[in-house]
Amino acid sequence: MNAAVATNEKAPLTERLEPYMAVIAPMAMIVAIFLFMAVASPDRFYRISNLELILQDAALYMPMAMAMTFVITQRGIDLSVGSVAVLSAIIMAFLVKQFGFSIYVGIPIALTIGALLGLINGLVITRFNVPDLIGTLAMDLVYKGLALLLAKGLVLARFPDVLTEMGRGQTPFFIPTPAVIGILTMVAGYYILQRTHFGRYTVAIGSSPESAELTGIGVKRHKVYAYVLCGACAALAGLMLTGKQNAIQATMAPFFNLHVIAAVVVGGTSLFGGRASIIGSFSGVLLLAMMLNALVTLRIEFFWQPVASGFVIISSVALYAWIQKKDRDGAGGWFADLRTAEGQKLVRFSALLIGVLIALLAIGGIFAGDVAPSG
Repeated sequence: MNAAVATNEKAPLTERLEPYMAVIAPMAMIVAIFLFMAVASPDRFYRISNLELILQDAALYMPMAMAMTFVITQRGIDLSVGSVAVLSAIIMAFLVKQFGFSIYVGIPIALTIGALLGLINGLVITRFNVPDLIGTLAMDLVYKGLALLLAKGLVLARFPDVLTEMGRGQTPFFIPTPAVIGILTMVAGYYILQRTHFGRYTVAIGSSPESAELTGIGVKRHKVYAYVLCGACAALAGLMLTGKQNAIQATMAPFFNLHVIAAVVVGGTSLFGGRASIIGSFSGVLLLAMMLNALVTLRIEFFWQPVASGFVIISSVALYAWIQKKDRDGAGGWFADLRTAEGQKLVRFSALLIGVLIALLAIGGIFAGDVAPSG
């Protein structure tokens, strides 16, 4: 009798929704942006051309977000994707523009170079035992320096139509060609994660590398595979960026790393490993592209875009952390920890810092002198 009652008793709503939060959270934010823009600027935001632009911008990050999902799920991170994308594209551009290579040969070469750079990242991390964060950050500097040395300040432009089609082409169904490429990579990533041994091993390694090693999984080898995939997808994104701009230079893609990692984290993939969602990463890419487009549509200054991206990341991660907190009793709420002794010390310390800042601003305003000329 008691067992039957326990079986029939429904789990709390948060527990039932938890498996779907990777999609629900970013989709809810997307709906909120749609509703807000319906009031703020419907005539500009809801144009077909603008919606196509959102897809085109999001598509640039889809291959990297798919691959980064595997890296982060294995408790890794790749801070070199932007430099890998640019370096691969610059080498391809030199081969095509300076040495007369066919674009049909240049594209596979760029993808192979991206995979090799990813292989180097993986070997640095697994063979030299360098932490993922430090290793990929250092290699980002190396790849960025090589790109600057190769380009020497040059802007390589005017590429064959095949490449520009990858970056800004249109299909007969009014869907941008880069969006088709990006969605296909996401579908491939979903299949790999859900239907292959590599996908299952990725989750197992992220959940517990030690246990995965004991079950016979080659943890280091599979980590290298993930970085190779990430490098190849970064090179693909570099080709799409080159086609979109019909040009490439060493200083392009400064925010690739942040944007890609943000999309994956917003999509519900855990930075601590063991939880992955390709659909969530896809939703995260769409959310960030739509948010940045909305800021541009509202004519908000460009420098507010990274601020908004940071708030979206913090909000999303905080929401996932709250949903997954198993030991909350419902009475304390989000601020229950602030009533503890440690929480009260933190509140007082924060209040002290804010008070000092206000006092300094007041003193500065009282004793302010003449304004120096800005020109």
